[in-house]
Amino acid sequence: MPSSTSNLRRNALASVAAIVIAATGAAGIGLTQPSTPAHAQALSKNPIDVPDHPPGSFASVVDKVKPGVVAVKVKLDDSAGMDDDDGPGQGQQVPPQLREFFKRFGQGGPGQGQGLGGPSPKRQGQRGAMGSGFIISADGYVVTNNHVVDKAKTVQVTLDDNRTLDAKVIGKDPKTDLALLKITEGGTFPYVSLSKSAPRVGDWVVAIGNPFGLGGTVTAGIVSARGRDIGAGPYDDFLQIDAPINKGNSGGPTFNVGGEVVGVNTAIASPSGGSVGLAFAIPAETVQAVVDQLRADGKVARGYLGVQVQPVTKDIADGLGLDKAKGALVDHAEPGTPAAKAGLKSGDVIESVNGAAVNDARELSRRIAGLKPGAKVDLAYLRGGKSDTATVELGALPNDPKAGNDNSRSSSSDGQPRLGLSLAPAAQVGAGDEGVAVMDVDPDGPAAAKGIEQGDIILDVAGSSVSKPSEIAERVKAAEANGRKAVLMRIKSTKGVTRFVAVALNKAG
Repeated sequence: MPSSTSNLRRNALASVAAIVIAATGAAGIGLTQPSTPAHAQALSKNPIDVPDHPPGSFASVVDKVKPGVVAVKVKLDDSAGMDDDDGPGQGQQVPPQLREFFKRFGQGGPGQGQGLGGPSPKRQGQRGAMGSGFIISADGYVVTNNHVVDKAKTVQVTLDDNRTLDAKVIGKDPKTDLALLKITEGGTFPYVSLSKSAPRVGDWVVAIGNPFGLGGTVTAGIVSARGRDIGAGPYDDFLQIDAPINKGNSGGPTFNVGGEVVGVNTAIASPSGGSVGLAFAIPAETVQAVVDQLRADGKVARGYLGVQVQPVTKDIADGLGLDKAKGALVDHAEPGTPAAKAGLKSGDVIESVNGAAVNDARELSRRIAGLKPGAKVDLAYLRGGKSDTATVELGALPNDPKAGNDNSRSSSSDGQPRLGLSLAPAAQVGAGDEGVAVMDVDPDGPAAAKGIEQGDIILDVAGSSVSKPSEIAERVKAAEANGRKAVLMRIKSTKGVTRFVAVALNKAG
C-alpha cells in the first residue's frame, strides 16, 4: 500500500503537471504579465518552447557516474594549524581567500559561510580532513580541491565499492583551489568526463559527494547563475547552483543530465553552516585547463601581461568620454614587462584579446592567465578615444608580485573645495617627486565617496599629469566645460598601489 508521503508527492506532481499544461498548452508558454502590443506581437512570432515536465528521475545519471566519485580522507602534517574561524564541531577549514567573501554575508565565525572541506576539530592525536573528488582517467587520476589536501601528510580515497586506496598529490593550484591526485595502486578504475560546454542558467544539475562523511550522497538542483566572483581568487568565475551542498562536499563533482562534470563544488554561503541554496562550483573549462598542466608538469604556469587594471565604471566611462562602461582600464604598466614593451600606458582601455571582447578587468585577467608564457596575443585598446592594437608576447606570472613601498605623508594644505579635497604639491611636502598630495578629505564630498584618503597622491587628472593644485583646478574646469559629469584621476595610495577614480563634479563644492 503506498505511503502517505508517496501520495502527497504524486498529488503535488499531478498539480504541477496540470498547471504546466494549463499555462503552456501543446506548443509553448503563454505570459500573463501586461505587455505592449509590440511585445505581444514579438512573442507570438517567437514562442518560448519549454519541456512538458521536469525529469522524472535522475537515477540513470546517478547509476552511470556514481562509481567515478570518491571520498577523500587526509591526515595533516604537524605544521597544519587550525584557523580561528573554525569553531568546534565545524569539521572543516575556511580557505583564507574566501574569508572576505563570507564577511560580506556577515559570516566568519563557527558555522558560518565556508569552504566545504578541511581539518576536523582540534583534539589530541592525529588531525585529519575530509572532502570529495572524482576520477578522470582509467589509470586513477583524481580531481579535488586544493584546500582539502593542502598540507596533507597522507591521502586516501574511498571508492563507491568501499575500497580505500592510497593516493599521492600530483600537483596543486591555490589560485583556483584545485588539486590533482593519483591512486597509487595499479588497475583500471571507473571514471567520469569533464563537459566541453558550459551549462546554461536554469539547467538541471546533480551533485554527488561526501557531506559530513556520508559518502555517495546525491542531491539535485539547477544552475542558479554563472560568472560569480566571490573573492576566492584572482580568476573567480564560479557557477552558482542550488543543489544542496554541505561540509565534506568540497572537491566533489556537479553533473549535467548527460553525466558530464560541469563543475567542482568548492564553497557555500550559509548563516548556519548548512546548505541554503547558495553553492559555488569551479566550471569544467577552468578545471580542464588546470588539470592538464598539473598532470603534465605538477604546477600551473600562467601568462603575464604586467599591468594593473580595474573595471570601467559608468563614471570612469564618462570621464574618458566612452559610450559604454566596458573593458579593462590600465592603471599602470610595470616597467620592463610585456605590456610596457608593447607600448601600453596608463589610461589605455583594453577592449579585446585575440579578437574576443573583454567586458571587465577580471575577464582580462582570466583570459591572460589562461594562456601560457611565450604566447603572442593581439590586444585591441582605446587611447585618447582612438582605437589601436598591439601584439604582446606574454611572460611568466611571477610567484610574488611586487608591492609598492611608498609611505608618503603630508603636512600642509592648499584648498580645492569643488572635489572636497585639501591639496598640496607632493614635492613641497616631502611626499615624492610627482603629483599632488591629498592633505585632507571632506567626508561629505564627492572625493570621499570614491574612497580617496588623506596621504593619497593624485598623479594625473583627465589624462594629464599634475604637480600642483592649480593644475587640478584647471582640469576640473575643462572637464566641466566639456559637459563631463565626472573627472578621471589616477591616484597612488600610501601603499604605492595606483588606481583610476572617477570623481563626480559637484558645482556646490
